[in-house]
Amino acid sequence: MTTFSIVSITFTIVIIERVGLEHMFFPFYLTVVVAGFIAALIMPRIPPLSRKEDSYVTGSKNQIDESVPEGYNSFTFGYKKAIERSQKEKSIGKFFKEGLQNVLDMWMGVAPIVMAFGLIALMIAEYTPVFQWLGMPFIPLLELMQVPFASEASETILIGFADMFLPAIIGSAIEAEMTRFIIAVLSVTQLIYMSEVGGLLLGSKIPVSFKDLFIIFLLRTLITLPIIVAIAHLLF
Repeated sequence: MTTFSIVSITFTIVIIERVGLEHMFFPFYLTVVVAGFIAALIMPRIPPLSRKEDSYVTGSKNQIDESVPEGYNSFTFGYKKAIERSQKEKSIGKFFKEGLQNVLDMWMGVAPIVMAFGLIALMIAEYTPVFQWLGMPFIPLLELMQVPFASEASETILIGFADMFLPAIIGSAIEAEMTRFIIAVLSVTQLIYMSEVGGLLLGSKIPVSFKDLFIIFLLRTLITLPIIVAIAHLLF
């Protein structure tokens, strides 16, 4: 959830339309995939993820045997296991009932966190200079990478931790298309935003703290930003 998840295509369309670059959706989404893939190679190999125990929720460290038996290849053995699993389901009604219960549990547990973080972050962004202050350390970095309107762009970098859509809202007023493109892609590849994924993680049994999530967010930002900017320079 902190590395291999990705925002739905439908919501990325909303983001790219918000910054007025819907005609660039395909290069936008391709950039998201490239930057996200590189981050996925790096993130599990550095703290804090590299320090997490390689164990199951029960505490067991005994790994499942995933070797392919003789006479099978990966596809045929996977198909066999899928058939065996499907045969354990005896009731379609029970399947949908349990699924609905899981969805309702998720909504009731996460919705208050989503609404609270989203509203508070939007109020802070609109009525205080907090995110301007937080973004100031990124101004020299953005200027070094020759990003137009570096000062304005810096305000959107950390606000994505609160909600993924806020950078696009704030960045939509920036005149340079290249800068709006960078903001849109970065907001998706940062991945950890407290109004949804972050709240979900904190409400689950997955062993990540608020501090872990913020560090992961910063690392993803620092890893993906140069990649996104490099691609943006090629496109613009």
